[in-house]
Amino acid sequence: MYRIMIVEDDPKIAELLQSYITKYGDEGVIVSDFEHVLDKFQETQVHVVLMDINLPSFDGFYWCRQIRTVSTCPIIFISARNGEMDQVRAIENGGDDYITKPFHYEVVMAKIRSQLRRVYGDYAAKMKERTVENAGIILYPERMELHLKDKMVPLTRKETILMETLIERCQRIVSRETILEKLWDDDTFVDDNTLSVNMTRIRKKMAELGIEDALETIRGVGYRLSAKWQDKE
Repeated sequence: MYRIMIVEDDPKIAELLQSYITKYGDEGVIVSDFEHVLDKFQETQVHVVLMDINLPSFDGFYWCRQIRTVSTCPIIFISARNGEMDQVRAIENGGDDYITKPFHYEVVMAKIRSQLRRVYGDYAAKMKERTVENAGIILYPERMELHLKDKMVPLTRKETILMETLIERCQRIVSRETILEKLWDDDTFVDDNTLSVNMTRIRKKMAELGIEDALETIRGVGYRLSAKWQDKE
């Protein structure tokens, strides 16, 4: 069963979408708090997002960008705006598809099923997904997800880069300079304080998987990831 998040401020449309999603055997999650869309997304760990553009507080373009900082899951815009530039903006802000209102609900469902096949189903199986693994812990960089056994936690883009670097060098010390170089891109400068904050977040994410004290701070040098989760097996 897949989970579809519906970000639509018209209750009737949201409920109809939810009923069609349920009819197809999946779960439709309606967002009612439009000031905390990203929080709801991270709480529910959805597979596809249906995103309206005209929303209270912040528009759909804004929330699409926010979701893209933590996930690559498919986002389908549903909007009464039918201008070409709105569709261009939707794609440029991270959207995967665009449906103009009024729409046929069967068309919406076909678009959802298409994205599910592409990312999670038959089509995805033909394209081997890259993973980074060590001692049973698995990182899916394209999904920005960290797995251990039957547990999963979502990561941000920078957390994903950090985890990939640490897992690849598991049991070895990784210098702060090496990590900072990985994180620093053309758009964002990362300093020591930002690195420390991200490391704290990673420790919390690992704790959600039941991994405690595996990420060590080597004072004056860097960090080391030890495969301590193996001891619990």
